[in-house]
Amino acid sequence: MRRRRLTPYLLIAPGLLWLIVFFVIPLYYSGKLSLYGGDSLEQGFSFDWDWSNFSDSLSLYDYQFVRSLEYAGAATVLCLLIGYPVAYAIAFKAGKYRNLLLLAVIAPFFTTYLIRTLAWETILSDQSPVVDFLKTIGVVPDGGRVLATAPAVIAGLTYNFLPFMILPLYASLERIDQRLIEAAGDLYANGRTAFRKVTLPLTAPGIVAGTLLTFIPAMGDYVNAFFLGGPNNRMIGNTIQSLYITQRSYPSAAALSFVLMAGIMAIVLIYIRFAGSEALMGEEEAPA
Repeated sequence: MRRRRLTPYLLIAPGLLWLIVFFVIPLYYSGKLSLYGGDSLEQGFSFDWDWSNFSDSLSLYDYQFVRSLEYAGAATVLCLLIGYPVAYAIAFKAGKYRNLLLLAVIAPFFTTYLIRTLAWETILSDQSPVVDFLKTIGVVPDGGRVLATAPAVIAGLTYNFLPFMILPLYASLERIDQRLIEAAGDLYANGRTAFRKVTLPLTAPGIVAGTLLTFIPAMGDYVNAFFLGGPNNRMIGNTIQSLYITQRSYPSAAALSFVLMAGIMAIVLIYIRFAGSEALMGEEEAPA
């Protein structure tokens, strides 16, 4: 009996140890660093509970915060609009090609994140056939460009994080009992009504999971803004990178990182409070 009681703790011990060593301890030192005072690395920093680092980060980099929120939000919405039909087609219409299509969804992960972003830099360059086609149809004006603009950054974010939206949606769609949809048809519901009343509520948990998995990493991303955006499209991740590596203002960078984490956590908690609870309610009510 004693071994059985200890088994759950032994199973979670490796993961818990990993989190403590590689997450909790670095987070502690980063939090301590955010309270250091000092002007520069040459003059030295000292721990003096300098809480002004947090207020300064909010006042100096508020535009980067808002821009990151806009870019991440737009990319998440686009991923949902693109990913839901793809996941629906794979789950219900793919047939024997289901596994092949799932492989196509995860195939980009076989290439590093940096290479994929650099590929988009080539695709959206001024001399690319894609940009020439966009100019031909009038989407991009003559003399205009796509690279180093906000749409380019959003496009890169959407492409890189799209699989994180498709896979949770597919998992939710694949678990749906087809008899529920057939029952809706027997009750004289057309395809649109059956989708709205049955399919969509049952996939709400997948929508919540997919949007979180997309929005959270997109909010802190800096690679897409660095390669696909210009100086006026810097996200908060680029600012943190610059403070750490270029300016070597470690306390400001650590404080800004904690402000970013707190902001994301607040947004996620509010989202889960409203969207998450509605998703669970929809999941319970739809089968009835």
